[in-house]
Amino acid sequence: MSTDASSTDSSSNTPELKGKALLTGASGFIGGRLRDALLERGLDVIAIRRKGSPPSKKGRSVEAEYDDVAGLTRILETEKPDFVLHVAGATKGVTYDDFRKGNVVPTENLLRAVEAGHPDLTRFVLISSQACYGPSTKTRAIVEDDPRRPVEFYGQSKLEAEHAVESRGTKIPWTILRPAGVYGPGDVDFFNLFKEAVARRNVFFGNRDQKWSAIYVDDCVEAILLSMTHPAAIGQGFFVEDGRTQTWVEFQNQIVKESGKKALTLDFPAFVVTLAGIGGELATRIDGKPRLFNRQKAKMGAQEAWIVSADKLRTRLGWSPKVEADEGIRRAFAWYRDQKWL
Repeated sequence: MSTDASSTDSSSNTPELKGKALLTGASGFIGGRLRDALLERGLDVIAIRRKGSPPSKKGRSVEAEYDDVAGLTRILETEKPDFVLHVAGATKGVTYDDFRKGNVVPTENLLRAVEAGHPDLTRFVLISSQACYGPSTKTRAIVEDDPRRPVEFYGQSKLEAEHAVESRGTKIPWTILRPAGVYGPGDVDFFNLFKEAVARRNVFFGNRDQKWSAIYVDDCVEAILLSMTHPAAIGQGFFVEDGRTQTWVEFQNQIVKESGKKALTLDFPAFVVTLAGIGGELATRIDGKPRLFNRQKAKMGAQEAWIVSADKLRTRLGWSPKVEADEGIRRAFAWYRDQKWL
């Protein structure tokens, strides 16, 4: 396969891409947008889907289970992809084992399959999370050279997955991307804020002044596309954020503004989140379905700030975000309305 990291298509600052990509998480928020972007650029995309899941309507797909190393190896041997893009992961769970099964085991087994079935690929890209570094202070953004100190199970599992990738050294050409809070069309986590705004409610749970970093989904996808072939990305990890440190009140007020409605502001104390987290875990024990609200998420919400810096990504790879928060929120609203979510 031939790629030229200096050439770009007419619509982005990402390099021209050719060849074949094996993609996990294509049915999810980021993975779905990434799949579409890869197909638009003419790549042959093979999405890994769980056994029993319907075939993808876009691109190709193949059945596999992440605990089946032999099966994954056969896929690598047969398809010989130029890129392996590992986006799939678990954001919900109660025990650390829940997150380890969803984030660590698939990463480790994909790496084993690459080593056994196709070690000559161009790039293995892991989509991790800023959560593996833990929270920041309000006055200083976390950078890649800072120690990684996750404070909850999701971040711990993402860190363990990163260690699995890093342990390969130079045997596999790898890159790790750590997005901040990703929002935009198709997202289900931030969607609740849009739904509340339409219902004329602007709700905070002791977090209104918490500072955090964000990234619009298409800008995140552009960073992934750029990292796939850029030589300076090999063996490196990068934060992905839009350069705008904001508080939740600023972000949510923009959502309310774009809704075109006046909203009642409800400011609940932080302990309500802890109670909701306990309730979510109790419900999970009853029906076995993981909830987004649990004590681990409450721990994340109780922190002072979650600020990271993407300066390394900007300077080394030449990446820059294109969508500011107000425009990103506007696009998300349009998508939710068009898809009848609102």
